[in-house]
Amino acid sequence: MSYYVLDYAYVDDYLERRDAHRQAHLDLIRECHRRGDILMAGAMTEAPPRGLIVWQTDDPAPAEEFVRKDPYVANGLVDSWSIRPWRVVDL
Repeated sequence: MSYYVLDYAYVDDYLERRDAHRQAHLDLIRECHRRGDILMAGAMTEAPPRGLIVWQTDDPAPAEEFVRKDPYVANGLVDSWSIRPWRVVDL
């Protein structure tokens, strides 16, 4: 199993615009979490506005599918995004 990080850079007025799409966005996150694909998700607490989602999957396809379905992306709240592999250190 591999890890991937989905990194969202939100538009400047994201906080003013997110309420209309927030529940559907969170429902999609919860659905992926129940399947076991998402380990954790959240927003960075300092500017600029960003969101991170950590995935544990065999490949980045579930994260890519999430982006295609995410109402934040579809409604222009995400300025840019990336999915990158993350090598976790064994402790």
